[in-house]
This record gives sequence, structure tokens and C-alpha cells, in this order.
Amino acid sequence: MPKFRMSDVITATSRVFYPNWLCWAFFTEGWGLFFSEELYNLSVLFSAALLWQYLVGGVSVTGLLWSALWVVAVRRYLAGGLCTSTARLTGQTVVITGANVGIGKETARDLLRRGAHVILACRSLPKAEEARRSLLGEGGKVEVRLLDLSSLQSVRGFAAGLVKDNIKVHILINNAGVMMCPYMETQEGFEMQMGTNHLGHFLLTNLLLPQMKQDEPARIINVSSHGHLVGEIDMDDLFFKKKPYDKAQAYFNSKLANVLFTRHLAQILKGTKIQVFSLHPGAVFSAAGRHIVTSTFLGDHIFCLLPKTTLEGAQTTVYCATEAKQHHEMYFSDCAVGWALDASKDERLAEDFWKLSAQLVKLDE
Repeated sequence: MPKFRMSDVITATSRVFYPNWLCWAFFTEGWGLFFSEELYNLSVLFSAALLWQYLVGGVSVTGLLWSALWVVAVRRYLAGGLCTSTARLTGQTVVITGANVGIGKETARDLLRRGAHVILACRSLPKAEEARRSLLGEGGKVEVRLLDLSSLQSVRGFAAGLVKDNIKVHILINNAGVMMCPYMETQEGFEMQMGTNHLGHFLLTNLLLPQMKQDEPARIINVSSHGHLVGEIDMDDLFFKKKPYDKAQAYFNSKLANVLFTRHLAQILKGTKIQVFSLHPGAVFSAAGRHIVTSTFLGDHIFCLLPKTTLEGAQTTVYCATEAKQHHEMYFSDCAVGWALDASKDERLAEDFWKLSAQLVKLDE
């Protein structure tokens, strides 16, 4: 099990109950999106509340009103911040890794509606093609390209293809991820979660930087997690070769790696028109959690009542892709600046970890 420091637990808890997105806009905007997305959850929860009232003493008008209010309030809180930007992305090309399912697909849908050219960068072409067909008609232009982040050869091939086709990337969204899987290795022998969630995206970003460092503004977005709050970077044993494998800790470590990567990338890009962000999408029940909850029935009908929907989980990514401004925290949550672990703000650690990552992916070759 991961080592939970009491200070980190207190900090994480305070951030859950005192989120910085509780502002005027939270109470006045996005209600149409909320109700259209939450129809199933609200119906089930209200029915459960109605049944409870019936069992404990009878149904009343007052009870119904209070139940409706509490159900809406709880789900609105869990849904978190919603992006209300009306920005258009006509003429801009967006690369989204892992965009065939979950929050990646919902991000693609939103950006297509804004007129963007969206490239679904996925490891399974059949699944990506199925997603592409489902996104046709949303607007913009959508295409599929093969990218397996657990293979550095595949990453290099994907980047080379964009360069060959003279495709300038305006927004790079490093969204794909593996979550708490059993011990596995990438093609290069890296532990799967660190290899996919960090090193694959690290190489991809660096290979695309020359094209992005042009006159037009650009954005790089790394999807991290609040899990980084209990992450650790062991420079001498990054892949659990010397200690027993802990799939949860490995995931948390890879999410801390995302934030450290973002921090040093911002240092390198000072003076350019590229903004960089890392973010927490929220607790989202999606395909990423397949190694945690394996029951489809439980996932589809029970656990879905607690976390965000995939559309809600995509909101902070969309916010960072459209209107957010780079902030020294380098970390966003619920469509606002978030709070990152103190270790993730360690410039020396970020630089040393960058050098180690560059060495591992053989960046200079």
C-alpha cells in the first residue's frame, strides 16, 4: 500500500471540502449541461430518497422538495466545475492521446464542436475508427492515427508522420493513461504506468515541440490526478525493480511525474507562445478504472452514481484547451487553478527528473 503522510491526507481532505471553484459562476452557469448530463443519476437518487421516505414514515410534499434539493446539490457538487467558454478553435489542430473512450473522447467531441481539426491518437485502430465514426457530424474534422505510448518506436513513428504530413499541432492533450494495473512492462522494459503515463508522453511532447515553437500560440496539457499528492519519485528505483510492486503507488508516482514534467517544460518554454498545464479531471468512472472495478453491472448502475460522468471529467481539459491562462502552480482542477503537492513545485527535482526521463527515452538520439 502507498505511504500516506498525515499532512498530505489533511491537505487533500481540505481541498475536497473547500474547492476553489465554489464561486458565483459555479451557482449561476452550466445548469443546462448539468441537468442534461445528470438525468439518470438524479432520477435514481431521487427514487432512492423517495423509497427511503416511504419506508421510514410516509411521503410528504415537504419531504419530496427537500429530497430533490439535496439530490441536486450533492450531484452538482460532485460534478464540479463546468467549462462555459465559447471560444472557437477553427483552423487549429488538436492531438488527443487515448481519445477513443472516456474523457478523451468527450474532450474530442467538445473541441470538434468548436471547429477544431482533432487527431485521435490511439493504440487500437479499430476502436479509434469506431470512435471517429461516432464523432462525425459534430463539426470540425476528425481523423485517427496509431499511437501506442507503451512503445517508444510507436511514439517516434507517430511524431514522424505528423512532421511528414506537415501538420502543425496547436494543442497537444496528453490524456491517455493506465491506472493501477497489475505489474506489466512496456516494450522497452519500463514499468507500464510510469512508461505509458509519463515517459511516452514525455517523448511525444519533445518530438512535437519544434513544430509547436512557431509564431502561433499553442498549448500543452498533461492530464494528471489528485493522486499525485501521495506520489513519490525514487530516482534510483523508478520501476520497482528493488522493492515490491505496488500498483496504486506506481499510479500515484506517474501522476506526480506528469506535474513535474509540466513544471520543467514551462521553464524550457519561457519566452515562447506555448502555455503548459497539468490538471486533475476529477474522480471519473471510465475505462481507465477497469483494473479497479471489473463488474460491468456495478460500474454502469451503482458506482456511476458517485463520481463524475466522462463529460464532466473532460471539463477541466476543455477549459485548459480554450481559456485558461498558465499559472505558477502549473496545476488545474475543476476549471480553476488547483493545489499541487509541494514536491511538484521543486524546481531542482523537476530538472533532475527531466534529465533522467530524457536519458531513459534516449531523447538526443
